[in-house]
Amino acid sequence: MNEHATIASDEATRAKRQDFYDRLAPHNLAPLWEVLKGLMPREPTSQAVPFQWRYEDVRPLLMEAGGLLTAEEAERRVLVLENPSFVGESRATSTIYAGLQLILPGETAPAHRHTASALRFMLEGEGAFTAVGGERTTMKAGDFVITPNWAYHDHGNEGGGPCVWLDGLDLPMVRFFEAGFSEGYNDKSQSLTRPEGDALARFGSGLLPLDDSGRRYGLTTPIFNYPYERTREALVAAAKGEDPDPHTATTLRYANPVDGGWTMPTMSAWMTHVPKGFTTKRMRSTDGIVMCVAEGRGEITTRDKTFSFGPRDVMVLPAWAWRSVKASEDCFLFCLSDRVAQEKLGFFREERA
Repeated sequence: MNEHATIASDEATRAKRQDFYDRLAPHNLAPLWEVLKGLMPREPTSQAVPFQWRYEDVRPLLMEAGGLLTAEEAERRVLVLENPSFVGESRATSTIYAGLQLILPGETAPAHRHTASALRFMLEGEGAFTAVGGERTTMKAGDFVITPNWAYHDHGNEGGGPCVWLDGLDLPMVRFFEAGFSEGYNDKSQSLTRPEGDALARFGSGLLPLDDSGRRYGLTTPIFNYPYERTREALVAAAKGEDPDPHTATTLRYANPVDGGWTMPTMSAWMTHVPKGFTTKRMRSTDGIVMCVAEGRGEITTRDKTFSFGPRDVMVLPAWAWRSVKASEDCFLFCLSDRVAQEKLGFFREERA
């Protein structure tokens, strides 16, 4: 068969197939063989892109929002951290929502509850509090605070200056499953039924109640404030016990004391200490990560981007993108991702260079 005949035969075949596809469409059918490679890639390619929100740039805008409306008017006065790949979708990564929330002195963000699990990482200010399930906790810089799904919670500020924290929620996952519910409380603030520090005393000291009250919030840890003071102290002590891991430096994950697992069923959280002058070797994993700087300065490289970071900056590290951290000061880096959900589903993978 000559070249012209081959071309004519190929065109006839394509036309015949296209006619078939056109007749499938009215029946809401589609040929798998035309899309199979896209559905089953050789390796992941995250839609999220590397991005950095410098706190020094975002803070003035957040304070300006504080003059536009009250926390009660907004219900939650938050600037959403939108990944450039997901404009209008309220997503920092493919599965994680992130935002910076502001509470001014004397304000209260009204009590409500929702299906989505939430976490807070305190960035700035003194006197902020959050109440969960009838217990209040004061939030200090670096504290990791949890709101279990479907638990009533409200926030307030009894200090003299603005308070800001990073919010992280599994909203994109809940929306994917179309399983979202929400409900307001019957009052501005919920009634307190336990003294402050009760949860940490019962579950956060290497001790547990004899009964099954540890399952207070189902699959979520019964501790809802992991104080930064304790976390930092543990990381510094651990760093003295052995040399930093080449890839993860000194990293400790926040744990559920009841079963030793991750603190939440859909979001993992951990803190990494990278000592001054240390550079981690490249690694990558299938979970897209939101990283927030508790302390220190340095650089992080991911995919084709290198970000110089300082305290309170927030960065997105896309899934399956090589990453490495270089510390010019002692760094303490808070991280959250959907790793726990991937592990339960058997999806999670990690590769170290």
